[in-house]
Amino acid sequence: MAALMTVRGSLPFLRRLASMQSLHKFCSSKVLKAPFVCAPHSYSATVLQQHRFFRTSHAAAGPILQFKLSDIGEGIREVTVKEWYVKVGDRVSQFDSICEVQSDKASVTITSRYDGVIRKLYYDVDSIAFVGTPLVDIETDGGQAPEEDVMETPAVSHEEHTHQHIRGHKTQATPAVRRLAMENNIKLSEVVGTGKDGRILKEDILNFIAKQTGAILPPSPFQEIQPPPPAPAAAAKPQEKRPPPSIPTPIAPRPVFTGKDRTEPLKGFQKAMVKTMTAALKIPHFGYKDEVDLTRLVHLRSELKGVAESRGVRLSYMPFFIKAASLGLLHFPILNASVDEACQNITYKASHNIGLAMDTPQGLLVPNVKNVQMLSVFEIAVELNRLQTSGASGQLGTADLTGGTFTLSNIGSIGGTYAKPVVLLPEVAIGALGKLQVLPRFNAKDEVVKAHIMNVSWSADHRIIDGATMCRFSNLWKSYLENPASMVLDLK
Repeated sequence: MAALMTVRGSLPFLRRLASMQSLHKFCSSKVLKAPFVCAPHSYSATVLQQHRFFRTSHAAAGPILQFKLSDIGEGIREVTVKEWYVKVGDRVSQFDSICEVQSDKASVTITSRYDGVIRKLYYDVDSIAFVGTPLVDIETDGGQAPEEDVMETPAVSHEEHTHQHIRGHKTQATPAVRRLAMENNIKLSEVVGTGKDGRILKEDILNFIAKQTGAILPPSPFQEIQPPPPAPAAAAKPQEKRPPPSIPTPIAPRPVFTGKDRTEPLKGFQKAMVKTMTAALKIPHFGYKDEVDLTRLVHLRSELKGVAESRGVRLSYMPFFIKAASLGLLHFPILNASVDEACQNITYKASHNIGLAMDTPQGLLVPNVKNVQMLSVFEIAVELNRLQTSGASGQLGTADLTGGTFTLSNIGSIGGTYAKPVVLLPEVAIGALGKLQVLPRFNAKDEVVKAHIMNVSWSADHRIIDGATMCRFSNLWKSYLENPASMVLDLK
């Protein structure tokens, strides 16, 4: 009977032992053995310790690489981070856009060289980044790690798994919309896009913010001159007999100005202009001005304008001005040269890369037409059309903005007749063109006639350019424009 009671008392223990052994086989766990003696009988068994181990395998995290800002060229050592297209935790692939940086030459979009996950951003928007320093840390994709023994951890919840899956989905949005979402801590994966092909628009972000806050977003406030609030009406007093008062002069309330001064750091092209102009004004400038009769050129352009438009090109006067300058530089090559900082050596440039100072939404830019000496007037017009379109949309590249050897500034397109242009180093000469005016002039027969007059202002580096050279070049350039047929003799 005692033996039977011992066996019955051990049944729960045996069931527990069988369950643990099944779990041991399923999880491939490592079992630590210890003897168990059931007094008073000599009965021994094997039990599990309380620490359970599971054999698991997981994807090894790849190495974290520092993605450094490469050398952009043209001696650029620093850039301004204009916009981030990614944030920490985003997955990127090779050639995906990471950020946009702006140097004193142009804006450049930086793309990823790796596949992986963004782990760190080193700069804020509008911060200065230096060449050779890291922009972001990217955790690259790694292979499967060998199996290892790890302590049991809770499984990932369904919500977390779903969020990770959505986050890896590629959303469509412009950089401005992505920036708005980042500033408001909004995940684009949570916003429903109403644009084409599911593209997320700015309105979608604003509507999402309104739904989160439960309010309608008010329009942006603006500063204005606000009059003071009217004074409260005085309490009514019992009528008293008083002499009729004199009629007072009405005094209008004085407006209260609520505007405030604001200070902003110089950045982008403004900062580049400070550096360029500061260096340029260290050299002595020589100025020369004249007027040009463009009456014949006006008639010639009117005849050729329709032909150019039939080819899809807008023909202005600037292609003629640029070609005439190139023909003049063939006779005066010192104006198409550069001098070293010590002013000991002159480099005569073989190519006539003539720049055009252009007013753009980003500020003053000077793209140039390459190898004008080899181009026809029509080919120059085609290239000018491209540069003007790119400049208006902010898409001028570094190649368009560098390598200039001579510059013309068409200030007359805005207004004004004369100017004092500043030479853009390392060039040695620049011309500013005034607006075209219809003025009375005397012809060869001493008759007053209507003439199309344009004023031109030249500036040159007086260290190597003398006044006579600048004057002779201007006269030759002027003769080409006043007699456009004469350019045919020198065209190649």
